[in-house]
Amino acid sequence: MGALYLLLPISLVLVVVIGIAFWWAIFSGQFDDADEAARSILEDDDATAPPDEAGQTDDKI
Repeated sequence: MGALYLLLPISLVLVVVIGIAFWWAIFSGQFDDADEAARSILEDDDATAPPDEAGQTDDKI
C-alpha cells in the first residue's frame, strides 16, 4: 500500500507533463505538414532539358 502513495502522484505528474508536451506540439506547428517529407522523395530535383530533335547535336565537324 505504501508504494501506491508514491506511484500515484508520480504517474499523475507524468500524465500532466505528457499532456503539456502534446499541447505544445500541436499549437507550435509540429504537425502542420507531416506528408511533405514523404512526397518530397518522389519529386524530381533536377531540371531536365528537352530532348534534342532527332538526336542532333550542336557539334560541327
